[in-house]
Amino acid sequence: MNRSSDSRMEAACSLLAKSKRRYVLYQLVDDRAAHIEDLVTQVAAWDAGEPVDRIDDETRQRTYVSLVHNHLPRLADYDIIDYDLRSGDIVLAEGFEDIQPLLEQFRQTEEDPELRARPAL
Repeated sequence: MNRSSDSRMEAACSLLAKSKRRYVLYQLVDDRAAHIEDLVTQVAAWDAGEPVDRIDDETRQRTYVSLVHNHLPRLADYDIIDYDLRSGDIVLAEGFEDIQPLLEQFRQTEEDPELRARPAL
C-alpha cells in the first residue's frame, strides 16, 4: 500500500470515528437524501439511546449545532455528502462509495442493536 492510500484510509477512519457522522450516513443510506430537521432528530435519538419521540428541544438544538458546525462540513470536505442549509437538504455524494465498505464494518459493531439490525449498506 502506498503513502497516498495510507492517508486516504486514515482520513476515512478519522471521519467514521465519530458516531454522529456514522449516524448521519446510516440515515442517508436509506433514501440517499434527508432534510436537516429529520436527520437531527434521528441522530439525536441514536446518540442518546432514546426513541425519537423522547428527544427534547435542547438535545435537538445541541445536535443541530454539532452537525452544522462540525460533522456536515467535514463530510462535505471529503465529498461524502452535499448539503444546503438554506433548503435543509442533505444528500450522499459520489465519495460515499469509497467509504461504504468501511461504514458497513462500523455498523456491524455498533452497540445499539437497532443499528446492527439495519439492512446491509
